[in-house]
Amino acid sequence: MTVLLAVAALAAVLALATVLGLVLRARTGRAHHRNAARPDQTVADIAPPEAFGPRATLVQFSTPTCARCPATRRQLDVLATQHPGVARLEIDLADRPDLAARFNVLQTPTVLLVDADHAIRTRFGGPPRPPELAAALATVLTQESR
Repeated sequence: MTVLLAVAALAAVLALATVLGLVLRARTGRAHHRNAARPDQTVADIAPPEAFGPRATLVQFSTPTCARCPATRRQLDVLATQHPGVARLEIDLADRPDLAARFNVLQTPTVLLVDADHAIRTRFGGPPRPPELAAALATVLTQESR
């Protein structure tokens, strides 16, 4: 392999890594909405009924080694206390690895916004962006009150 070919290969690898990093960064924390609840996308069986809020629940999947999970926990706690009937539920995937596969959790934290019927309405991969989280919760609470 010539030096020129090695430099070109290195530049191609760096360019690919940069593009992949930018795509991942752009997707992290963004809301992914679900229009209709599917039977396999309910969270009713992951915790006791009293763990869920009567209007909505913020379900956080975390792990003990997650560096961003404590800040996300605080963010969700503040939001839940600002809205009556909204609860925060944290699931440690080290204790429940079956849920990581079931809900396709590829990173922690992953946050699910669940409505009163325990159907997943919005999913956030990574720490939720506050404006998007507030807007998604407002949508769920507005539809719930109708």
